[in-house]
Formats: sequence, C-alpha cells, structure tokens
Amino acid sequence: MVSGDKHRAKRLAGEFYATNPFSYAEYATSAYDRVSEEIVTKLGIGVVGVGTMGKRHAENIRRLIPEAQLIALADTDLARAKQVATELEIEHAYNSVEALVERKDIQAVAIVTPAKFHGGAIKACTAAGKDIFCEKPLTLTVEEADEVLDVTARAGVRLQPGHVRRYDPAHVRARQRIEAGEIGDPVLFKSLGRDQSPPPVSYMEGGVNGRFFQDSGVHEFDLGRWFMNDEVAELHAYGAVLVCPDLARFNDIDTALVNLKFSRGTLGAIENYMQASYGYDIRTEIVGSKGTIMLGYLQQTPELVLTASGARTDIVDHFLIRFADGYLEEMKDFVQTILADRDPKVDGFDGRQAVAVAAAAERSYREGRPVTLQNPTRPART
Repeated sequence: MVSGDKHRAKRLAGEFYATNPFSYAEYATSAYDRVSEEIVTKLGIGVVGVGTMGKRHAENIRRLIPEAQLIALADTDLARAKQVATELEIEHAYNSVEALVERKDIQAVAIVTPAKFHGGAIKACTAAGKDIFCEKPLTLTVEEADEVLDVTARAGVRLQPGHVRRYDPAHVRARQRIEAGEIGDPVLFKSLGRDQSPPPVSYMEGGVNGRFFQDSGVHEFDLGRWFMNDEVAELHAYGAVLVCPDLARFNDIDTALVNLKFSRGTLGAIENYMQASYGYDIRTEIVGSKGTIMLGYLQQTPELVLTASGARTDIVDHFLIRFADGYLEEMKDFVQTILADRDPKVDGFDGRQAVAVAAAAERSYREGRPVTLQNPTRPART
C-alpha cells in the first residue's frame, strides 16, 4: 500500500460505522476493502531537477522500474523539463517543486536539484505529504540537515538520501562478506575517488552544489560509516588547489586527504582528486583482523587489444557508467520501500551524518587542525 492508505482505510471505517448499524469489525473490513480496490499498484513519482543526474533517475523510473509510474518533471528551466518529458513520453512538466507536488497522483518525489536547494524542496514535499528520495548531499549544512530530519519526522514522511555506493553490487557483496565475518573485525578503511576531469566552471558558480568535501568526499564519508558500522569520531583533513587554478576563485580545492578515527578506535584514510585524466577511478579497501576486501576497477570490459603500438583497453570515464547498476538499484529500493510501507534502509540520519563529516573535514582543512565530531544517537525507527 502507498503511504497513508492504511490510515485512510481506518478513517473511512470510522465514518461508515457512525451511520450504519452492524459491527465495527465489519465496517473496518468493508472500508479497507473499498480503499484497497482504489489503490493503484504503481507508485506515482515526480522528479525535481532534470540535469544529468536527474534525467538518469527519470529514465530509470520511466523505463526500468515496473512498480513506478513517472507522472511529472520539474526544473527551474521549464524548457528543459518539457524537453526531457517529451523524450520520456510523459505529459506533465513544471518550473517548480511547489507546482509539481500539488498533483494528487504523485505519492513520492525524487529531488535532484543542486544541493543548495535540497532543504527547501524537502520542506515543500513534506508539506504536501510526499515521501522523498533526495540526492546527496542531503543538505549543505548540519543545521539544515537537522531541520529537515525534524520536519519529515513530525510529518511522518519518509526520507531516503541518494548514497549510491551502498547499492553498487560489488559494494553490497563486500558489506555482506563483512557482516558474515569473512574478514574478521574491520580495523582499517581506505577509499579513493578520482574524477577524470573537473566540472565546468558554471557548476561551481554561485555555490549551489557545495564544495569539494560536500560534493565529492561525502561518498567516501558515508561509505566509511557503512563498512565500519561506526561513526567518525575525529578527523584531520588536508586540501589544496594543485591542478585547477579556477577553483581558487570559488574558495575551493581540487585535492584532499582525510585521516579518520572511528568511535571504536578503528582508522580510515580517504583521498579525493578532481583531475585524474586517465578515467573515473573509484577504489575501496577494508582491512580486517582475518582478511581484506579490495574493490574497484578501471577496465569496463575484459577486452584487451595488443598491437605493435602497445596494449589498449577501455577505461571507465564517467560516474553514470561506473555506477549505472547502483543508481537503478537504489531507486528500485526506494519505490519498493514506499509501496511496502516500510522505513528506508538508507535514511535521513545517514544523510545527516555524511553532511556532518563533510562539515568537519571542511573545518579541519580551513583551521589546519584535527576536529572532533559530536555524534547524536540515531533516532528510533518507527
């Protein structure tokens, strides 16, 4: 059932009971059955923000997730929203999240706007009673993350942040191996993320997408928490502008190293780099007391071409290629979560904690010193 249908059935049962003479159990069953007959089997979804990432989510919902129905798109660039809607053969396109969430046939919304606008979009969806998928980072500040967690909790709206690596098949298998005890107790987490090239200057203008730690490092910060099953207690971050001088204009960096200490004393090390040139390089290593798991690859296919000029293979060059399966699986999981009326596996608290680590890394880099984190207790799940 879609979120709220059970409550609607109970309300109708009560209204029916007030005007009819047989037992409440019969009324409740009758109302529940009548509501169930009205419920569509697909989850109606709207997507807000249809840039590169938003368009991919919309494509997945429209073409690859049978339990979902893509109802409408919204983007501040209405022409783009209409163009993508035409490509995906859907009828409705809007220029604001507020207009989109007025639709009664939408039960959930995927927010894929620049990060600066996540908080406002989450609040608009919450006010309209829509369950929410929100791309990372959840927000740009810890204060706003706490605010949206409070707003959604009070409204009973589910919030799932888009931490895609938790859904990448290789990362999922690694987590399962850790949980099964194959490498013993995890003691060391290492991760690196290297983009092939920096984003265009337009991406960095206005500060709408967040700085390096918020936009790139947040993946590694969440992954560390997930694999180590622990919170980051302390970190020391180093950063520099080494290859992209334009970033100095935006008070940002292109290279970072972050050393981590988790609350149970285990350790971590993270590298982020914006201009690898050779490809999109994502690697992770979890060292345990009885073994090690290493993740990552550059070659997309097993093809190797050998000629007089040398050896040649293909190289993963974009995040949408490397994590294509992950993006599909996380949206499938969101849809199934809402239809099954259960709590998200990756919830707003996970999004909040990744934001908090990114904020601590930014502070550590700016102040040139280690920073200790104050981690709240995870709220009880309903």
